[in-house]
Amino acid sequence: MIGPLISVLLFSTALVSTVAYLRIEEVDREQEAVNRDSNFALQSLKLRVMDRIGQLTRIGDEVNRTKDLQEFQFQSAVLTSQFPELLGVAMFDSENGLTALYISAQASASQLRQPESLLQGITPDGMGMIWRERRAVFGPAVAPRPIIGTDFGAHTVLAYIPIFDGLRLVKVLVAEFNLESLLQFALPAELSNRYAVLMADGSGNAVAGHWPASPSRLQEYLPWVSPPPTARIGLAPISDDLFIQLRGYRTSSDFLGTFLQWAVGGLSLLTLWMLINNWRHARRRLSTQRALMDETFFRRAMEDSMLTGMRAMDMQGRITYVNPAFCRMTGWSEAELVGQHPPFSFWAEEDHAMLLERLASELKGIVNHSGFEVRLRRRSGDTFFARMYMSPLVSHNGEQTGWMASITDITEPKKTREELAAAHERFTIVLEGLDAAVSVANLGGNSLLFGNAKYRHWYGEDVSGHHRMVMHAQMGLLRDEQHDSVDEMSGIPTDTLLEASTEDTNVFDDKLGIWLEVRSRYITWVDGSLAQVVIATDVTARHEAQEQAQKQSEKAQAASRLITMGEMASSVAHELNQPLAAIANYCSGMISRLQRQQLEPEALLSALEKTTKQAQRAGQIISRIRTFVKRSEPSVSSTKVSDIVSDALELAQIELRRQDVRLNYYMAARMPNVMADPILIEQVLINLIKNGAESVSHAKRPHNQREVELNVRPTEVDGQKVVEFQVRDTGTGIPDEIKERIYDAFYSTKSEGMGIGLKLCRSIVESHHGRMNVENIYNGSTITGCCFSFWIPVSLASEPTDIAPQTISPVDHE
Repeated sequence: MIGPLISVLLFSTALVSTVAYLRIEEVDREQEAVNRDSNFALQSLKLRVMDRIGQLTRIGDEVNRTKDLQEFQFQSAVLTSQFPELLGVAMFDSENGLTALYISAQASASQLRQPESLLQGITPDGMGMIWRERRAVFGPAVAPRPIIGTDFGAHTVLAYIPIFDGLRLVKVLVAEFNLESLLQFALPAELSNRYAVLMADGSGNAVAGHWPASPSRLQEYLPWVSPPPTARIGLAPISDDLFIQLRGYRTSSDFLGTFLQWAVGGLSLLTLWMLINNWRHARRRLSTQRALMDETFFRRAMEDSMLTGMRAMDMQGRITYVNPAFCRMTGWSEAELVGQHPPFSFWAEEDHAMLLERLASELKGIVNHSGFEVRLRRRSGDTFFARMYMSPLVSHNGEQTGWMASITDITEPKKTREELAAAHERFTIVLEGLDAAVSVANLGGNSLLFGNAKYRHWYGEDVSGHHRMVMHAQMGLLRDEQHDSVDEMSGIPTDTLLEASTEDTNVFDDKLGIWLEVRSRYITWVDGSLAQVVIATDVTARHEAQEQAQKQSEKAQAASRLITMGEMASSVAHELNQPLAAIANYCSGMISRLQRQQLEPEALLSALEKTTKQAQRAGQIISRIRTFVKRSEPSVSSTKVSDIVSDALELAQIELRRQDVRLNYYMAARMPNVMADPILIEQVLINLIKNGAESVSHAKRPHNQREVELNVRPTEVDGQKVVEFQVRDTGTGIPDEIKERIYDAFYSTKSEGMGIGLKLCRSIVESHHGRMNVENIYNGSTITGCCFSFWIPVSLASEPTDIAPQTISPVDHE
């Protein structure tokens, strides 16, 4: 008894010693591996960071060379999207001034810090190292909120990258790296799978990564449980106070513990085996029977609840099984279907030959695994469409005993597909019949996805026609933005960039020789890709009609100016008569004194100067009238308001003096320029002032109340800077019942009027993107005058003009 016991003890001791020795060797090998992998991890981190610094250095050199900050934004966006550990990049000049800043798309603008704090992380020693070694330096780790970007809940580190131009430091790039993302993307996957990686500071506080939970205190005292291998290495030169720690996952089994457990378990089982063997056998048998019954009931319930019909046949084609769904689908009971031979009762009679031929092929093993469509008959005689899939029925020993078919009713899906096909056909017919070219092409590709009949008639099957229309449309939009000098906000989109929008423009296709209205829209194609649809309509007739209407409008404006001057003909003649009479008097006086030889050279010179001044005055009047009435093409340009007002008043004063009406006008100091055709705006002012003078004369006001007032001032309308013109008179005003009709064509309150003056005035103002208003002036409930006002937008490049308030009356120019 003692001999076998000693033998067992010696054997156990030898076995434990062997296992312990092997375990120590294994721990040493694991420690060497983790030391080697920690160096590899450090090199991977440094290489990834240095690669980013090298790319940023190239970007900085390129921006310093080209001075293109948009290129900096684009390259930074590409870099941050490719390498998530890079949170943002800032560029400072040699005077520490912020030149450009780009933040990763992951950042939120609500949590940004001030850019002035970006250079606070670099020490004087670090700046000296930049000058001496001409390389990047790193700032201390920042936690938990980065300087560039938002709160990612992780520590970051700043890299200061110098950009030299020869020996001169011209810029400094500040790049911020997320240490958590750096660990995630820089370390190889096999390294992360084998080790828990942690980045910690000198005090052991975790900065990035994760660390497995420490073993329980009980496991620390177990002799066969050894701690996992761990290594720690500094993260220089990225940071002098950061370290990388690696701890290996325990992947090998605890052989000694397992051995002891199995040994104890084996002895226990061996001791109890003789006593409980029969009981275990009985329990196992009862459990197996219950499991078999549960499996049988479960399979039966699953088959009964299926919506897909199931049918089984033997190798001769006889039906051996059908589930309830198949019975409900066909209308026959299980008893009626089981045992049937082909042709089966649920086959459509007109398809017997085809189905018998297909069944014969299936029994030979020729099966379409993707299924096939078949028409079946219900017991009521109705037919329905089904999709049938055939598969071999194999027994538990691997021998094929028949065929199993699954049948799905596809009547409704088939009807839906047919309706969709019909709708698609109708839609295609409508597109083909459109009197507009419709084309769809994918972005960045050279394939035409769709083109209707009109497109094919114009451009054929080639995608070049689509690109041609898109190019014409873009050029048309650019021309509109460059030449639309009246509306300074034209061409700027008012919707968000994420919304799909259309762009309409009229272009001339020199190849087809027609005008096209091109509309484009970005859509999602059937395959999910982004595509562009272009609709081009022939608007040649409409364009020609618009040109004709424009010509008629220009003729009407010129005719209105001629009518205005015709109405003022007597006043103009009276105005010209004064300088001409003065010239005649001066000439007669000089002739008389020359005949009497009483004219001295000084007196002759004075008389000639006065004669010349009167001749210049007459010539100036004629020149202004000729400039006003001559027909010319509309020319919108940046014009001084003072020039428009002075030219208009020079002609309007002639009529005012004839009507014995005083003109008061006020122009604000430092007036901006306006985008306008000066002749057209001058025409509007003359018509309004002339109408005001006529209204005052018709009202028969006393001399001290016979006046027309012109106010010109800059203001804002709906946030837009404009110049407002107001013409106020002391006439009879405009009755409320005709106020809405005064702008109608050929409607006039004057017996000799033609009814086109105010309509042309409003058309001219609206063509300048302005508005005209009219309102009566009241003194209590009595109308004491009328005020016409209009405004037009100011020019972008305006030069303010200083004008002081002035008052002009008929007496001043007699």
